[in-house]
Amino acid sequence: MNNKLLSSLLILSGLACMFSAASEAKVRLPEIISDCMVLQRDSELKIWGWADPYEKITVRFDGSHYFTEADGSGNWSVCMPPHEAGGPYLLEVNETAIRDVLVGDVWLCSGQSNQETPIERLLDKYPEINFSNNHMVRMYKVPTQETPGELQEDIPAGERWHSAVASDVLNWKALAYWYAMLAYEQTGIPQGMLVSSLGGSAIESWMPEERLLKFENQAGMKAAADSARIASTDQGTGKWHLEDYDDSSWQTIVNPCYLEDAGIATGVVIWYRKTIQVPESMAGRHAKLYMGRLVDGDEVYVNGTLVGSTGYFGPPRKYDVPAGILHEGSNVIAVRLTANAADAGFVPDKPYMLAGDEDTVDLTGEWKYRIGLRNSSQGPLMFRRRTNFTGAGLYNGMIYPLRNYSVAGVIWYQGESNAGGADIYDDYLKELIYGWRETFGKQDLPFVICQLPNYMEAYDYPVDESWARLREAQLKVYLDVPDTYLATSYDTGEWNDIHPLNKKDMAATILLGTRKLYGGEDIAAMGPVYSHMKVDGNRIVLYFDEADKGLATKDGKPLRHFAIAGEDGKFVWADAVIKGKTIVVSSPDIEHPVAVRYAWANNPQGANLCGKNGVLASPFRTDDWD
Repeated sequence: MNNKLLSSLLILSGLACMFSAASEAKVRLPEIISDCMVLQRDSELKIWGWADPYEKITVRFDGSHYFTEADGSGNWSVCMPPHEAGGPYLLEVNETAIRDVLVGDVWLCSGQSNQETPIERLLDKYPEINFSNNHMVRMYKVPTQETPGELQEDIPAGERWHSAVASDVLNWKALAYWYAMLAYEQTGIPQGMLVSSLGGSAIESWMPEERLLKFENQAGMKAAADSARIASTDQGTGKWHLEDYDDSSWQTIVNPCYLEDAGIATGVVIWYRKTIQVPESMAGRHAKLYMGRLVDGDEVYVNGTLVGSTGYFGPPRKYDVPAGILHEGSNVIAVRLTANAADAGFVPDKPYMLAGDEDTVDLTGEWKYRIGLRNSSQGPLMFRRRTNFTGAGLYNGMIYPLRNYSVAGVIWYQGESNAGGADIYDDYLKELIYGWRETFGKQDLPFVICQLPNYMEAYDYPVDESWARLREAQLKVYLDVPDTYLATSYDTGEWNDIHPLNKKDMAATILLGTRKLYGGEDIAAMGPVYSHMKVDGNRIVLYFDEADKGLATKDGKPLRHFAIAGEDGKFVWADAVIKGKTIVVSSPDIEHPVAVRYAWANNPQGANLCGKNGVLASPFRTDDWD
């Protein structure tokens, strides 16, 4: 090959390498930033991603462009100024094009299964869904990613934005669909529904860990889980085999010996160490290591080097020690033994020695030992506990990665899985709200709380049930936390289905809240909210907030589902009558009443108190009895 040809080939090869490097340097965007997405109107818009360190980035959107450069770790971002609703637009990031982008209102919808009920289940109830033809509303369902103890920078791949046209609508979630359709009809503004939910999930999984661990019970659970995790990990891994490891604090055992004879329970991983003196004749030379028979499985190290292992109890242990491992003077033999059988240990009457060509070193006698892992029912109780802590896991994997994506607010529909812990649910939900507001950098982020619908068997006598107490906890959060709204829905449920199909009426109530919270409309969005009571002889008079225009019943019939009790705490059904902006409650069976409850059941069937706006009153009680 002549020099000119060789030179040309080298140049072509170099160009190919340069082209390959340029191709590999393509900017990576978060999964959520993709075709058909909706960006939040009237809000600073952050576009971010990853690239090679110090790579130059250009973002182009609606006739404007923005320059930035990736930092030393490859992270980059640009902030675009607020943009009014509209579209579609083209977003370009270097050579990557994101098409059909709308600007409108983006709602983060989270919680459990009622948040992610598939729209397909609603087709019989709402056949018009089959003919949906609205490309101005979009939805993205965040794939499940639960990572306790580890914050994620991005959500999993595999999803995309869906529009509400007939060919795509069956990919939607039911509540998100109806809210988006009703909101667009009301406002004419594009709607983006970002659904990050998981059926059966508890609120603890959605809370930031630092806020969850404020609660003593959760901190205790995590500590126990951490202990169990540590206990389920061999503590000797990576260190107890090393030649210079300090084993002076270890206990001693005389081998060969069964663990049982030494008073050590089996069901463990046990480490042994023995320091031996190697003569000059063996230094640096190949040798044979005879470890008799070990029960059950073993790994054997000489001066930190693995020289052999056997996974079960049967064969005799005879391992080669390669040349160069042994040295004159002190050397260390370490054995990691998985000891589950009743006769686990060093089996007696077998050879235990290090043999060279001219000398041998006896390995029987005193060894140091330490338990690295207890892994059976014979271990301490703490090691048989559940070893995982799922608190904050869904937040880490499905909320935190979205923190840079600007949203109008949150629609939270969860509580079924926490109904047994209503006494602490309000505190959990408050911390979740404050934590998410910090995450998204907006302290007044609107937060809609979907109150649990009616469910399970209805009784013909007053009861005290868990879903009633959970609804009360949700009401407390609305009363205590600014910029929240409580969407009542106990008339949309089904007694025999925890996933009611009437998501349209639920969405209509949510829309009232978002119009007031986010849209700033001067409307009466809430139903009556119990304020205080006054005993008037054998009657109790109830007073309400959010009832400026007066009280009414949803169906135009007399009030139902009020109960009254005396000092004995035994409730009976009561007569309840609207008197202006108050309700007078009484019963001929209660001469000296002290407390009233309304719609206080899992399924308060027939409860009908509402405001003149038609929005139901939240269930309530005037007592604080356990």
